Amino acid sequence: MANERDIEIVRELAKRTAEIAAKNVQDERREMWRNQNDFIRVRPPVFINGGYTRELLEPMLVCEDPFCRAYEQTFRSKIFQDTFGDDYIIEPWVALRASVVTNPEGIWGVKNDVLRYDGDTLAFHVRGALDSLDNVSKMAVPRHSIDEVKTSENAERLSEMIGGIMEIHIDRSPAWHGWHADISTDIGYLRGHEQMLWDIIDEPEAMHRLLAFMRDGILKAQDEAERAGDYSLAEQGNQAMTYSKTLAPPKPNSHGSKRSEMWAFFAAQEYAVISPEQHDEFLLQYQLPIMEKYGLTAYGCCEDLTRKIGILRKIKNLRRISVTPFADARACAEQIGGDYVISYRPNPSLVSSGYDEEIIRKTLTRDMKAFAQNGCFVDICLKDVSSVERKPERLLRFTEIAKRVAEDYNPA
Repeated sequence: MANERDIEIVRELAKRTAEIAAKNVQDERREMWRNQNDFIRVRPPVFINGGYTRELLEPMLVCEDPFCRAYEQTFRSKIFQDTFGDDYIIEPWVALRASVVTNPEGIWGVKNDVLRYDGDTLAFHVRGALDSLDNVSKMAVPRHSIDEVKTSENAERLSEMIGGIMEIHIDRSPAWHGWHADISTDIGYLRGHEQMLWDIIDEPEAMHRLLAFMRDGILKAQDEAERAGDYSLAEQGNQAMTYSKTLAPPKPNSHGSKRSEMWAFFAAQEYAVISPEQHDEFLLQYQLPIMEKYGLTAYGCCEDLTRKIGILRKIKNLRRISVTPFADARACAEQIGGDYVISYRPNPSLVSSGYDEEIIRKTLTRDMKAFAQNGCFVDICLKDVSSVERKPERLLRFTEIAKRVAEDYNPA
């Protein structure tokens, strides 16, 4: 149970976050992103997308109660984000995740076996939870269900801490949403990355049965959630800011919304080394029925999509494509042109070891020149920053440099 000190810490942080969310600049950023995501020329937005929590924020946490500590981290993260001066939007609400009921053995009814390495590292190894493709029948069929009593208790508890300061949004989206809806992420845990590659070669028909089971299960859970009125516009996702003139803006507690009104994000990181043809056959065709339920989609996280732009054109509602540090920026620019918005992701190591502001400037200038020469719509997203060597000022300096480069962006 939270003590008065914890409650007071969270309440004060919520007040500071609410003040930031009320700044006029948030509306200016909303308009910028509306234009950006609907192909209206603006200065390319620049934003920092997390990853620094473990190094920079966790040492700051002081709340003892786990519930309070989680919201302390949420609010400190938003306050910290505001110091960068980037184009990230701080919204005037805070989300409380509903207590979604899933199988105790794991979201697919089989227990993940994750081996984490000792020491100061984020690396881990996955032993596939599904030991054989013949065991697909043992997997649990997804079902959308919410523990209303527990959800209400948590909402009341949070309201007692910050009620009247910020609106509390109840996130009632299904468990098979976001990362659990792109198939790629979960199949890596179900079979392990190396085994998954063997499966495509050795047991293609069995692999297709697993993929079809996952596709149908995701669609079933999402359909149940939509019929129950559990989707809200605040659950949109595109790894950027989900504002556009095409769709309704994010809105808290707008339950009863349809997927067709929302952004969705899909990725294929586990398929990075798989050929475009196999990517299409063993993933994209199964993602398409899920993606088409949404209004707009964004595709790609950290994987190199340079050779896969062609197959992504099958996604009729595709609006954004990631161009990662592993991709060939110029080749992507030449293929994408002005057809989609590019989420350009410079290497996060630029703000880590060997930090050199001239290298940052040259790298951004080189790639943005390639995008400009091909008439691209592009924003600059620095993400997955695992370390700045405990020098947070580097994130501010990166933003300043990136904005200067963006101000000179002159597409053909």
